[in-house]
Amino acid sequence: MSDTVAQIAMFALVALSIGGILVAVLFPMLTGDNRQKKRYETVAAGRSSTERAASNDESRRKKNVESTLKDIEAQQKNKKRGAATLSQRIRQAGLTWSLQTYWIICVVAGIVAIIFNLTAGGLPPHYALAFGAASGVLLPYGYVNYKRSGRFKAFSKEFPNALDVIVRGVKAGLPLVDCMKVIAQEAQEPVCSEFREIIEDQTLGLPLDEAVLRLQERMPISEARFFSIVIAIQSKTGGSLSEALGNLSHVLRERKKMQNKIKAMSSEAKASAGIIGALPIIVAGLVYLTTPDYILLLFTTEQGNTMLMVSAGLFATGIGVMRKMINFDF
Repeated sequence: MSDTVAQIAMFALVALSIGGILVAVLFPMLTGDNRQKKRYETVAAGRSSTERAASNDESRRKKNVESTLKDIEAQQKNKKRGAATLSQRIRQAGLTWSLQTYWIICVVAGIVAIIFNLTAGGLPPHYALAFGAASGVLLPYGYVNYKRSGRFKAFSKEFPNALDVIVRGVKAGLPLVDCMKVIAQEAQEPVCSEFREIIEDQTLGLPLDEAVLRLQERMPISEARFFSIVIAIQSKTGGSLSEALGNLSHVLRERKKMQNKIKAMSSEAKASAGIIGALPIIVAGLVYLTTPDYILLLFTTEQGNTMLMVSAGLFATGIGVMRKMINFDF
């Protein structure tokens, strides 16, 4: 009896052990795969929805950027249809002249040139009037262009430093307007005055992106245009302003390096052009010192005055052609 009970107990233990092993092996295969598949499907569905939402946000942001760029390009095309007016050029040169003051200066310059040509030059009255009229028109206009180009160069030189100030301020948590106020107070001319104009426009109620867009009207150079585009895109689409302005500062500095390389490579051509342009004046001076009666015929006779005017026109044309050849835009 005891042997039979022991055998039955042993058989039951073996059966339970085998059943437990089978359940442990087969149960995950029967149910675990389904749960694992469901879990994988859930995670994949969540990941795909997240990726889909991210791609939708990215595509929406790209569309906003494209629309902003199209609007800015349309505004620039409308503004480029007409050249800058005289009053705008005077404003861009940093001068406080009015149009009336400009024309008064033109008249005064013309009268001074006429008196000089009649007295010191000894030219006939009609030639003196022609030279006076040309001087009255060209001298003030050339002075305005000279001041304008110098102001543009000063702005381009100082502008990357202003961008670095904005980048550091934004990274430190300051608002963009406060960073611009710091530049308006601490930067050098003409950057401080131009940013002061932006702050004043923004204070009067103009949106910041539109106030920055007006900067390129006062400074029609690539640096101001890039800055206005970055601010306009960031205000409409968002993004890291410090990173965008940091990249812009790096690009502007690299452009400056490229400009310096171009100047170094074209220095020989500029020196040759300067020598060629100075040769007629030097030769005329030497001839006047050696045989003054020979060269004074150009100033005392009508035929000489005509030849002198034609030669001056051809000389100016040659200087302009050489200047165009050695100046590179990029």
